[in-house]
Amino acid sequence: MPGSRDLDPSSSPRALLGAELRHAREKAGLSQEELGQRLFVSGSFIGQLEAGTRRLQAEYARLLDEELGTGDFFSRNRGAAAKSKYPEHFAEAAEAEARATAIREFASMLIPGLLQTPAYARAVCRAYQPTAPDEEIEKRVATRMERTHILDDPTKPLLWAVIDESALRRVTGGPHVMAEALRHIIDLARRSRTIVQVLPFDAGAHPAMQGCVKLMDFTDAPPLAYLEGVGTGRLDDDPATVAEYRFYYEFLAASALSPKKSLALLEAMTQDYDHEEHA
Repeated sequence: MPGSRDLDPSSSPRALLGAELRHAREKAGLSQEELGQRLFVSGSFIGQLEAGTRRLQAEYARLLDEELGTGDFFSRNRGAAAKSKYPEHFAEAAEAEARATAIREFASMLIPGLLQTPAYARAVCRAYQPTAPDEEIEKRVATRMERTHILDDPTKPLLWAVIDESALRRVTGGPHVMAEALRHIIDLARRSRTIVQVLPFDAGAHPAMQGCVKLMDFTDAPPLAYLEGVGTGRLDDDPATVAEYRFYYEFLAASALSPKKSLALLEAMTQDYDHEEHA
């Protein structure tokens, strides 16, 4: 049985809980697939719990305690690992994003969160919550900007974004905010920190017109797909489903402008927003 002490929230509780799960599983002589069968989940789901890329929900914590004979250890300690600064529907995806080695994202209606500027994020948060106090908006903006720090590393994770032209044409926060937002994307692309492609209007219909798709790869866990809508989100680890969305992403990338032509379009749009602002 894992140690009797509660996990320390200041010491990466998700990672500690995952390590304890792996220890308890191996002590019970079970593979990830075998334990998954007992919980009616996939072996990859158990692997993601052990790697810390998935949150341990209450029902699974209870079942783990029963199957592994760990008393109430996982039920008692899951609370420390479940705390998050993000909305419930996005918390698990945000935490997985921070551990990913590669992120591929298609954005249909707005600039992806990892590429946003504070002013653009502020306009988006205000649109989501038009009656919220300024303090709440600033708190959400700070949380969103904190996510972007994963790009401080010059090489990882790989970030490849395909952005629908509609997201770049929608004037969010005004021409000045849009010009600044596009300059930020251009800077990241010029520094080879991210790959950016624009899916133009003339590409026509495509398989992801109803929402965004985010694919995440990890060194120590199976890949994940995240689908997001208005106030909702779903993280999927089913290999067939992830493969299907990966095909969608590859189709979108093939239909989009090349990185070089995308950069030229972004620069032209930035000039247009500058002229509009001055006018």
